[in-house]
Amino acid sequence: MSDLAPFIAGLPKAELHVHHVGSASPRIVSELAARHPDSPVPTDPEALADFFTFRDFAHFIEVYLSVVALIRDAEDVRLLTYEVARDMARQNIRYAELTVTPYSSTSRGIPDAAFVEAIEDARTAAEADLGVRLRWCFDIPGEAGLAAAEETERIATRLRPEGLVSFGLGGPEIGVPRPQFAPYFERAIAAGLHSVPHAGETTGPETIWDSLTDLRAERIGHGTSAVQDPKLLAHLAEHRIPLEVAPTSNIATRAVATLEEHPLKQMVDAGVVVTINSDDPPMFGTDLNSEYAIAARLLDLDARGVAALAKNAVEASFMEAADKAKLAAEIDSYTEAALR
Repeated sequence: MSDLAPFIAGLPKAELHVHHVGSASPRIVSELAARHPDSPVPTDPEALADFFTFRDFAHFIEVYLSVVALIRDAEDVRLLTYEVARDMARQNIRYAELTVTPYSSTSRGIPDAAFVEAIEDARTAAEADLGVRLRWCFDIPGEAGLAAAEETERIATRLRPEGLVSFGLGGPEIGVPRPQFAPYFERAIAAGLHSVPHAGETTGPETIWDSLTDLRAERIGHGTSAVQDPKLLAHLAEHRIPLEVAPTSNIATRAVATLEEHPLKQMVDAGVVVTINSDDPPMFGTDLNSEYAIAARLLDLDARGVAALAKNAVEASFMEAADKAKLAAEIDSYTEAALR
């Protein structure tokens, strides 16, 4: 199959590293901006296209925070969450573990219980209406410090929404040491949540080691710098600790200079389990289908290879075993039918 785009478009998929606010497409942002006409964010689609053109990473952060500022009440939270699921359904994403940062909303005045109720209401509606199963990773915005960690862990363990499966750590890595967050991860793990911190995107392998040893990471968000440490690569491969790789994001954040230099192939050649993800898709001008196409090119995959990559995400997910088997079988059936 020379052109994999149609195959990828129809392929049933799971996504494990994608951010809640970072998934707000121009369409969703336009709806939110229309709800809050005092915002500087434009509602016109053409103006929004310019608005989502980033000069550099600092400008991306500026735009990201302007979108966060549009989410002012529980109804905004629900709208965002449900519409993100609608965009996922268009890509045949069947299951997603969405990274949600409650602190960004609760620190701006949205009550924690109302926030949790809004995302849960959207989750159940998305599954019923769209066939997309959403699960949550509540993550600490690392740059906000230990107060944010305390608040995130409290909401995660005391309110504990039904869809919550994991506990994470995002935001800048430089100047934000991982070990300081160990007590919060310990409490989250004790409450039955999985550990999935970001690490090694803009810092070296030591951040990944810290996440493994101090935060007891079961998956690593990004992990781009792992290839700098052969011992680390061997450890990840031996213990089947997956990396959540998002190639376009790595270029946008300048963690990697060009796609041709992306370490994805080195990871795979070392035997590391990799999953393909979109991170902040509309903000980086991508989607999960595009990321699979990039991975197929970098790894020189055919359709069966792409399907195997999709099954990596299923296996690395926190779905129940029966649900994993069902989605893996759906991928197999789709692949066989496509190749007949």
